[in-house]
Amino acid sequence: MDLVYWLLLLKAPHLGVKTFYKALQYFESPQQVFSSSHTERLNSGLFRKPTLEYLATTDTSLVQADLDWLEGDDCHMLTLIDENYPSQLKTIADPPPLLYVRGDVSCLSKPQLAIVGSRNPSTGGKQNAYQFANQLANLGLVITSGMASGIDAQAHIGALEAQANTIAVCGTGLDRIYPAKHKSLAHQISLQGALVSEFCIGTAPIASNFPRRNRIISGLSLGTLVVEASIKSGTMITAKLAADQGKEVFAIPSSIHNPLAEGCHDLIKQGAKLTSSIDDIINELPEGLLGNMSPLKTSQSTKQVDKTGFNVLKCLSYEALTVDQLVEKTKLSPQLVTQELLLLELNGQIERTSSQGYILIK
Repeated sequence: MDLVYWLLLLKAPHLGVKTFYKALQYFESPQQVFSSSHTERLNSGLFRKPTLEYLATTDTSLVQADLDWLEGDDCHMLTLIDENYPSQLKTIADPPPLLYVRGDVSCLSKPQLAIVGSRNPSTGGKQNAYQFANQLANLGLVITSGMASGIDAQAHIGALEAQANTIAVCGTGLDRIYPAKHKSLAHQISLQGALVSEFCIGTAPIASNFPRRNRIISGLSLGTLVVEASIKSGTMITAKLAADQGKEVFAIPSSIHNPLAEGCHDLIKQGAKLTSSIDDIINELPEGLLGNMSPLKTSQSTKQVDKTGFNVLKCLSYEALTVDQLVEKTKLSPQLVTQELLLLELNGQIERTSSQGYILIK
């Protein structure tokens, strides 16, 4: 079975993605790498000594766990030459030679938008991630993210509640859920979209895995939306990878007093698209991608969503708002707004400013 040799070659020590592809080009197939003589492998100049020693044997027990996992429900492996391997991902400089997929393989080839951001976002950041994901998913885009806490999770939930596809790219083997608290979320994503990883079964959540998985998040997608991010974060790595891949980068601005806005503001300075509504994203997508949905129609749907579902906390940010402004935003009575403000202040979630306004506390 050719898949066994793909798996075995991927487990070879000191063999990165780039060397894997050089070997594939030189020997034409993973199976040929193993069936070639030691002299041929040595003369290729591609392999270090530990790799050559590994290639001298064909121990299929090394990949048995992967093969056993493949027998599970909705479990798939896609090699680069598989017809179901997403074409968007093939265009990046170093696509994963093999993808583990749990769920609906077909959604990997649908138009996607990545939504990423802080693991510890503000309330407004969570709200933005959910609403952008929900509205864009309603228009037919698959929402892709990394299933991390915070912005990623809210993006997945927004898509799921729109009864749409969402894809989680994982930094572990797909037999492990990270973070563990997202076990139920992961299960729902696998039923309504797909879990994806390039890491073999049994791979633990090692820190170095996550920057690697970020190139897949951006690579699968037409563009990447950054909701909130600090300057030095994995989110900024994803945004840089998206730009390097020639993909559009979108960033939501916020108050200059919000530390989680620094990353977005820096991206905007570098040329990312300042994004305040889904129209800013839709207008950058290929013409006709979303069928007959026009920016005017989406603006109307956005306004309709904005009129419903808000409470006082969700309206607050790092910019001070008065009671009158909150009444206008929430469409609640002044009495209800004042009551909730008092409770939020007592809970330490907001504070009052000297100008009789209220701001969110990180």
